[in-house]
Amino acid sequence: MFGIGTTELIVILVVALIIIGPQKLPELIKNLGRGLSEVKKMSNDVKNTLDAEVSAADNERQAKEDRAKEEARRKAEVEAMDKARQAEAEKAEDKSAPVAEAATGSDSEGGKA
Repeated sequence: MFGIGTTELIVILVVALIIIGPQKLPELIKNLGRGLSEVKKMSNDVKNTLDAEVSAADNERQAKEDRAKEEARRKAEVEAMDKARQAEAEKAEDKSAPVAEAATGSDSEGGKA
């Protein structure tokens, strides 16, 4: 307790008994105990409040990170869908281009002959 040994505590109690007197000493110790109890209670309240605030801040940060991850996932999904549509459009163009060339090529060959 505060780095006070047994002999130091006995000396302090004897000095307090001599200075304060035997009638008021028990009342003083009782009041000191109540005061320490109140200080401990208030420090626990402060600690609990700080823990709650830290927890709320962590939850808020985690929710923000989750929203950012979800937004990035959706953006990547949209980009992938756009790339797939673009690839399908290019594939459709590639399929229609030889058909159009073949159609124009046969007309030109037929006109020359």
